[in-house]
Amino acid sequence: MEQQMLEKMIREALLSMSGESKSYGINTGKMSVKDYPLSKNKADVIKSSTGKGLKDFTVDNVMNGSIKPEDIRIAPETLEMQAQIAESDGRKPFAQNLRRAAELIAVPDDRILEIYDKLRPYRSTKEELLGIASELETKYNAKINAALVREAVVRYEQRDRLKR
Repeated sequence: MEQQMLEKMIREALLSMSGESKSYGINTGKMSVKDYPLSKNKADVIKSSTGKGLKDFTVDNVMNGSIKPEDIRIAPETLEMQAQIAESDGRKPFAQNLRRAAELIAVPDDRILEIYDKLRPYRSTKEELLGIASELETKYNAKINAALVREAVVRYEQRDRLKR
């Protein structure tokens, strides 16, 4: 019984780290509130970023090394499914947050932290921020996040928050 409970907790953790305006390579159809929770209603289509299915996340697989830390990272497809569910429930801002997160999966963690630091007021020039936006868009195909950085440039310029 404890093993089943632990397996359920692992599955829920995977999902919580975690939909059709953007395609990430799977065709799950349009998700809606009736598909929530995905772990119950769409478990067969949920995959980690390395392609492992939800059913693969068991205590035995963790203990025998079949599940590695990189396997626990959520896939952009799962975030998109969650975004579609949020959108169908009228939660557009939350859906946009999930889509931004889906884009950022392709960006290395260290780079995300560097960008976060550069986005703080007075830390970057206009040119540096526009360079980051361009990098996000061209190198990582993170168009939503690039637009957000460009919007920050406009706001920082208006409020005199750019590095001199």
